[in-house]
Amino acid sequence: MYLALLELKAARGRFLLMGCVVLLVAALVGIVSGFTTGLGDDTVSALRRLPATHLAFSPDARTDQFARSLVPAETLAGWQQRPGVQATPLGVTITRGTTDRHAEVDLAAFGVEPGSFLDPGAEDGQRLGGDGQLVISRKLAEEGVAIGDTLTVDRLGIALKVTGITGRASYGHVPAGYVTTATWQAIRFTTPGASGPAAGLPTQYSAIALRAAPSALAGADDQLGTRTVPVADAYAAAPGYTGERVTMTSIQFFLYLIAPLVVGAFFGVWTVQRQPELALLRAMGASRRRLLGHTLVQAATVVLGGTLAGAALASAVGLLVGTEVPFSLPGLALTATMATVALAALAGAALTLRRVATADPMTMLGAGR
Repeated sequence: MYLALLELKAARGRFLLMGCVVLLVAALVGIVSGFTTGLGDDTVSALRRLPATHLAFSPDARTDQFARSLVPAETLAGWQQRPGVQATPLGVTITRGTTDRHAEVDLAAFGVEPGSFLDPGAEDGQRLGGDGQLVISRKLAEEGVAIGDTLTVDRLGIALKVTGITGRASYGHVPAGYVTTATWQAIRFTTPGASGPAAGLPTQYSAIALRAAPSALAGADDQLGTRTVPVADAYAAAPGYTGERVTMTSIQFFLYLIAPLVVGAFFGVWTVQRQPELALLRAMGASRRRLLGHTLVQAATVVLGGTLAGAALASAVGLLVGTEVPFSLPGLALTATMATVALAALAGAALTLRRVATADPMTMLGAGR
């Protein structure tokens, strides 16, 4: 241990350089992890907020379900009559509107029944009470929409009175707003540019939100003509969610591969350069176990120091970007990410242990002469 620390001090330039490399890799992994989580939240946080266990779509909608699926009111009634199942309609549509104070915003309109288990309530103002009302997410409030404003849906002329503000929620990177299912049907089915309100709008929904044990759902799809999936499986229906996850996860995976290769290469070269010193220590009676411990102390010091510094840098980046970009790096996720980086880097360093263990003391006793 003492000798390991002395070597760290004597060759501090080399070890500092290696520590900086670990720092940058750890910071990059942490930043990528933060963007992965942030982008995921910005894409499906409104779906994650749904207090449902499953969603029932029309059977013909296999992809982009919220855009393609239409479930009739008769199917909803069938689900509501099943024992052990709570069912309520859900509509999801992305649209755009302008407030009476000329704030232009994109809006993911979520159609829910007031008082149902999907009703988001309101942190400020009043909860959703009737048709023509709108409860906005916190992000819409940050974009300039306020309680009391009237938001008019572009090209449709549908006026929505903002009555309350709920927590942060987005769908497909678009802030969510909650309206009644009747209002959602007007937004979804009204012909753009129509001179007056449409009559006889279809009583259909994007999906039916369910609260039920899996056993209560057995055979229901065949009877009711739906396709039921857990809420988490419906995240892929959000625009861009799958592509973003695959891209960011691939980047993380390659960074996890880079860490052991870089650290392993450094300690491999360092071990080769130290072969005479290792042989001398063996000739002086040092055990293989002591030499292995000596090398692991050096590797752990460099890797852990670099990883902790990288974690601090990633956290600083998160504080710097703030809410300007979708970035989220909770403490638990940061700890897990940095632990993975450290383990991967130490695994790379472990690849050099064989050379340390096979250092030949006869080298220093003249076996080569």
